[in-house]
Amino acid sequence: MALKMDFLTKGVSTHAPKNLLKDTSFVLPPVDDPRTFVDSVFEGPDAPPKLEFAHGTTTLGFVFKGGVIIAVDSRASMGNYISSQTVKKVIEINPYLLGTMAGGAADCAYWQRYLGKEARLFELRNKERMSVKAASKLLSGILYNYQGYGLSVGTMMAGWDKTGPQLYYCDSDGTRLHAQGPHPLFSVGSGSTFAYGVLDSGYKWDMGDAEAQELGRRAIYHATHRDAYSGGTCSVYHITEGGWTQISQTNVADLHYKYSEEQGTYPPPAN
Repeated sequence: MALKMDFLTKGVSTHAPKNLLKDTSFVLPPVDDPRTFVDSVFEGPDAPPKLEFAHGTTTLGFVFKGGVIIAVDSRASMGNYISSQTVKKVIEINPYLLGTMAGGAADCAYWQRYLGKEARLFELRNKERMSVKAASKLLSGILYNYQGYGLSVGTMMAGWDKTGPQLYYCDSDGTRLHAQGPHPLFSVGSGSTFAYGVLDSGYKWDMGDAEAQELGRRAIYHATHRDAYSGGTCSVYHITEGGWTQISQTNVADLHYKYSEEQGTYPPPAN
């Protein structure tokens, strides 16, 4: 009796998927000029109300002799409403490349995940990782082409490639900046001015790893303390030649009491 092998092909389609060649790029409004549509849709007597929510966050990154430090908060807000305290604002693109989120969470997450796909395809085709410079250039080019379409993105691309530790800033206006020389650090978001104050006073190129990690942590804490749109937890990442490592994720309330006791500004409990 012959052994039946039809179970190997039973129920398996031999035809290519119908949407194999379908364009899956970012969908735009079905109008002649999307940019004009976005600018004018809320104008006129019968137009729907324009909802403009203030975006708030604090993210930072800096390059030093031991690599790159990335630190972020975790609060997502819509105007005066705190929508989440547990947003992951660091996108782990690959083991050597990180992206941060500031602006619209959906816009940042979508385009950085798209960048992750492109970086993986590049690695498969070329047998080497995409450089941080190339990744930031690709993302900046995409955002520039969608300029004026309503995207809200302010991101940092950080990683380690053949040239060493690298840090870039990209936003939805098409801006692309490189952290180097006398400008080795960035901070993005509504709390960035407070974070810059801490970074500018404490940054040194030859810091040790622990000192650099604490500087990023302290800068995020002070930003969350003074900026109502920042808060939640403080996550610190350290990128070295071996890839990125998440160093800590600490509730900023715990950091508040810790730093207050160190500075003597928190009153001791009454007897």
